Amino acid sequence: MSDLICVGSVAGSFGVRGEVRLKSFCAVPEDIEMYSPLTDESGTARYPIVLTRAIKNGFAAHLGGVETKEEADALKGLRLYTQRDRLPSLPDDEFYHTDLIGLEVFDTGGTLLGKVISVQNHGAADLLEIGGAGLKSPVLLPFTQAAVPTVDLEQRRIVADPPEGLF
Repeated sequence: MSDLICVGSVAGSFGVRGEVRLKSFCAVPEDIEMYSPLTDESGTARYPIVLTRAIKNGFAAHLGGVETKEEADALKGLRLYTQRDRLPSLPDDEFYHTDLIGLEVFDTGGTLLGKVISVQNHGAADLLEIGGAGLKSPVLLPFTQAAVPTVDLEQRRIVADPPEGLF
């Protein structure tokens, strides 16, 4: 498991004074500020964050070291990370998305279905995007207790009971 967890991203600049549009991936979006300073994926660049106001689809924020609109524009697409140990512990039935990506998915009979490519949410619930050699295209598996009864992070595997006809 990675020590860095992605908690947000820069969607672009906001205004002309060096603020950025910040998307938070935290369960409580405002909590992203508690994890400041955030880092880039390599962990080398550090960005102290101050949220200035809520805006549509995120926040306006000041990132340390960003003073101009051009500097803010240059950070568009930057994913922001914090150390895993700074995040709250999760209950047994909850997982950080990063921990699910790459897990092998087996059906209840032990047949390999594929691997988790991504975790998506289009409003109703989380979906596991499953890809693999035996699939013509990726499959979206509902991430519910009924469809995914077992997630074993130590063994890096998921046991799925997908709805009939999904695979």
